[in-house]
Amino acid sequence: MADADQPERRKRRNLLQSYYGASEDNDEIDTPSDPCDIDGKGFQPQLYLDQLLLKKSLTELMDKEGEMTSAIKSLDSSMQTLVYENYNKFIGATDTIRKMKNDFVRMEEEMDLLSQNMNSIVTFSTDITSTLYERRAKISQLHGVHSLLKKLQYLFDLPQKLQKFIDNHDYSLAVRCYLQTQAVVNRYKDMPSFQGIHSECETIVRDLKVKLKLKFRDHESTAQELSECVDLLLKLNEPAASLYEEYLAHAQEKLSEDLNELQKQIELKQAGPEVDNTDISILSVDILEFVDIGCNRFLSNMCLVIASYTEMFLHQSKNLESDLEMVALQMLNQFVWRLMDQYFQHIETRLRLEESSTDTALLVRALDRFSRRLQAMNKLLPNTDFASAGNDIVLKIACEKMHQYLDTLKMQFADSVADVRHNLASPKLLSKSVQDGKMSLSELLDTLNQSVVDQVKATLEHLQSFIESGLTYATTRHFRTTYCSEVRKLLVSYLNHLYSVAKDYCDTNTVSGPPLLLILARFSSDMGHSTAMYLLGYVDELFISDSSKATPIGSLCENFKEIGQKLLNHYVRIQGQVISQLLRKSVETRDWLNTIEPRTVRAVMKRVIEDITAIDTLVSQLFEEGVRKERSSDSSRRTLNYSSASKHPSKHNWTYASSINSTLMSNIQKLFSEKIEIFTAIEFNKVSILTGIIKISLKV
Repeated sequence: MADADQPERRKRRNLLQSYYGASEDNDEIDTPSDPCDIDGKGFQPQLYLDQLLLKKSLTELMDKEGEMTSAIKSLDSSMQTLVYENYNKFIGATDTIRKMKNDFVRMEEEMDLLSQNMNSIVTFSTDITSTLYERRAKISQLHGVHSLLKKLQYLFDLPQKLQKFIDNHDYSLAVRCYLQTQAVVNRYKDMPSFQGIHSECETIVRDLKVKLKLKFRDHESTAQELSECVDLLLKLNEPAASLYEEYLAHAQEKLSEDLNELQKQIELKQAGPEVDNTDISILSVDILEFVDIGCNRFLSNMCLVIASYTEMFLHQSKNLESDLEMVALQMLNQFVWRLMDQYFQHIETRLRLEESSTDTALLVRALDRFSRRLQAMNKLLPNTDFASAGNDIVLKIACEKMHQYLDTLKMQFADSVADVRHNLASPKLLSKSVQDGKMSLSELLDTLNQSVVDQVKATLEHLQSFIESGLTYATTRHFRTTYCSEVRKLLVSYLNHLYSVAKDYCDTNTVSGPPLLLILARFSSDMGHSTAMYLLGYVDELFISDSSKATPIGSLCENFKEIGQKLLNHYVRIQGQVISQLLRKSVETRDWLNTIEPRTVRAVMKRVIEDITAIDTLVSQLFEEGVRKERSSDSSRRTLNYSSASKHPSKHNWTYASSINSTLMSNIQKLFSEKIEIFTAIEFNKVSILTGIIKISLKV
């Protein structure tokens, strides 16, 4: 049964392969298939069944039967689906073929009709060509004559058309009509029939140029109208250079009014508030409002002039020669820089009038607004750098403000020194210092030191506002570097001024109290050891300047130490001379030969002790005690000298033997038996200062 169905199955397989285009060529090169492979070409059912019966159990055979039954049903279902799909495709293809057949029948009828129409058209065209062949040349000639007559009619009507356009203020259309016919009219202007047209057109065009120039010079003309006038005049061959000059002259009138307003504000500021001015429109304004007036009026109008000039001439001149564009740009640059120089002068003059102003923040805001607006102008005009010129002015004003602060610092220091002198000269304070020592010179010194430091810090904080973050001009490296360097120079100049003031007090001709010399000596010493270095470090920290090229700190400190030593020496010398004068006068004014023998301490010696005690009290308020130098005993040397002197008496001994006490003689010999150094180096302590004073007083 199975063998009988096999040919039928093979036939069905071949039919399917032929339908789907499957080829059996690949089967020839394949390897021999397994006869037990149910899906293979060489499958043998009987052998496959025998193999299953031999190898499978009953349960496995039943399972295999169920599996094969499911596979057969699945294949049958797939076969049915495939047949249904193919049947639908066959039906769709049949409908399409039937529709195409109907369409081709109708299209064939339309093509036949089109062919008949084309044949009719060709027949009519041939008839017309044969009929008009003899008249074609004449028709072409008549058409040319008609075109020429229309052109001549247009030329004859040209003056009236131009005048009509001008009367209607349609200048652009009039210029366009004239330019379209200008070449023809100029070519045939020598012909009698065209001479009148040419002369009338030239007269009308001259009048048109006059009207365009009047409109060009009109102050109320808008930028668009000015641009149209320039364009039309250039098309009418008006010299470009004259237009450049007229436009710039027209623009200068408005800009000069803005500059004159700035000049009036400067004159009002120079005149001061005492001027009686009732005109509210020209009242004096502060520096920020002044800069706003310059920016919002002059600079805004200048930017408008530059933009309009560039649009009208530089962009319009692209169709002209390149030399004209260069001339236009050069004239614009000269015009702008001439007026900008005047503007810069007004701004700088007004900024200089802010010397007495203490509102640094307002000045900084004005400078920043001035610089910011100038940077915007650089984008309008190429090859210009208004921002750099403005930054130079800002730097100059900032440096001048810096010198004003320096003068203020000098005046404040002079006031501080004057306060110290006033406190020292106060009778109440002096009596207090002499009596109980509670008048502390150290407090005056601390006040002087603190005032100097506070004043310098306050000044540096004011100066730092010129380089705050967010300021336009402060972002440039040149400004920041130069400004920071100038600030450090300011501090160095101030320190040098302090040095000069202290040096002036060393002059013997300078009238100053000894306590003031003592305070200034300690002040200079403190400046040399700590204060100067602290202030210079503080300014370097705030302004981040390149201190490698600045004045060395060591030289300034050494100068202060040196002048402090000189002031201390001067103080010791003055005090020693005062005491020595007391001693000298007490000795010279007394008649020692006729006076009685002194039994008590003289009053002058008490005065000397009181003065030295007062000096000790003052010095102890500013300087430490110091170390006393221990001296070795030389009594044996002194005794020996005295003994030798007694063994070898002078031949004049007998004259004074009765009147000179041997004890006094011994003390005198002890006084001069050792070398006393009078002008030794004075150290900054109480012992050294008092020792120097006593030495000078005894020596002199």
